[in-house]
Formats: sequence, structure tokens, C-alpha cells
Amino acid sequence: MIALDRKACDLSRRDDLSALIRQVQPDILINAAAYTAVDQAEEQEELATLVNGTAVGILAAEARTHGALLIHYSTEYVFDGTKASPYTEADPPNPINAYGRSKLAGERAVSRFACDYLILRTSWVYAAHGHNFLTTILRLAEERDELSIVADQIGAPTWARDIADATASIIQHGCHERDQGRFVSGIFNITAGGSTSWHGFAEAILDLAMSEQSRHRNRPKLCPIKSSEYPRPAARPQNSRLSGDRLRERFGISLPYWRDALARCMQAAAKVERNS
Repeated sequence: MIALDRKACDLSRRDDLSALIRQVQPDILINAAAYTAVDQAEEQEELATLVNGTAVGILAAEARTHGALLIHYSTEYVFDGTKASPYTEADPPNPINAYGRSKLAGERAVSRFACDYLILRTSWVYAAHGHNFLTTILRLAEERDELSIVADQIGAPTWARDIADATASIIQHGCHERDQGRFVSGIFNITAGGSTSWHGFAEAILDLAMSEQSRHRNRPKLCPIKSSEYPRPAARPQNSRLSGDRLRERFGISLPYWRDALARCMQAAAKVERNS
């Protein structure tokens, strides 16, 4: 396995991508990188589209040339969030912000170059490290006595480790299909089971933080607010739920319920903290 960071593989430097892939000649190409600054993309849409769209097309073209399987991650932000039920892979995209448009450009580039590909759409991704909703809530809980959290946007918080584990199984299954000559490219939703609001997610985080023997012991008051009370440069979908039926039918995979996954994530983080 060859894992490349931004210094070694900068997707904004498209002229270097083809040469790099030709040098490595991968059997499987996993694109886990993206421009993800949703609000900043409103002012930097050209850069976001370069990284999330144009560069992805280059990866797809090279994957086709070298006969590689391309795994590419996308987002529920390709939808407008107005649907009442979970989105399926067959629903027509209609992004409402620059980030969503850039990710849709990447999806279309992959399908246009017709390599063997699996596009995995996910949502509300978090982990015990890095910049994400979980780490932000834990940090703010130490700094403030009251937090206002949006309660009218619904989605499925999805642990990055569960995505990684599922991806490994998907790749194994996909390679077996390719060996048998029955592989079919496609788009698949990959999110945790169940759903909640950002307010509900924050509440669960604080509940678990209080129960774990960790440094996160302050319990600020959580105030539910509407999206309109927390204006941001980029509009967000009200409904971010994605149906996992197609993933289950093709690969036999269902990600765990979101609250169970959150508990495992925070337990693992607390164990590391105690041992450090």
C-alpha cells in the first residue's frame, strides 16, 4: 500500500497527477482527499472544483488507462435536502452550495471516463481526532457554559473508522467481482444507521463524555436553534439522510447505528487518553 499526503500528491496541481499515477501503477486507486471547507468554497469555487472535480477526472482517466479500480468518496451535499425521506442513489442531484457542485462535478467526471469505479456517498463524518463536529463539541464544552446547536437539519453521523472498515470489505468484494468478470461500476450510499439532528448529535456526545472517565466533564446547556438563527455563507441541506439499501443488496454491508458507533469511537479515544 502506498499512502500519499498532500505534499506528495496535491490534487490542486493537476499536471503532476498523471505522472505520479503512471509511476505508481496502482491496481486500486482510493481518493480519500477533497476540498471540504464548505463555507470557504463559496468564495473559492474554482479551487474547490479543481480539487473535487477536475483532479478526480484525471484520476479516473488514469485508472481507466491502467485498468485500476477507482474508489471515490462523495457527499450528500449533491442533493438539495428538500426530500422528506432518505435519498437514494437514483435521486437526481441538485446541490445548493459551491462545495456540493464541486463534488457533483467529480462524480460526473468519474462516470464520464468510464473506468471501473465505486463512488461512495457519505455524510456527517467524524473521528476522535482532526477538525470535525465531535472534536469541536468536546472543545467548546470545556470553554463555554451554553451552546446553541442547529436542530432542524437531519442526518446520520458516521464514524470515519466504520467507513474505512466498510470500504475494505467493498474493495475485497469488488475485486472478486472483477476477477469473475461481473463487476459493474456504480454509486453507493455509505452512512451509519438511524438519524438525528446536529442538536441530537451534540447531546449524545456530551452524554457519553460525561460517562467516560476523561477530561471532558463540563456539561454546558444545549439550546436548539433553527438554521435561520445560525446563518452561514453556504446553505446546508435540511435532510441529509441517505438510504443504504443498495449497499446492503450488492455488498451485504450495513454500517452500525450512529449512536452505537459514537460510543465505540469515544470509548476508544478515552482508552488512548488514559494510557497516554
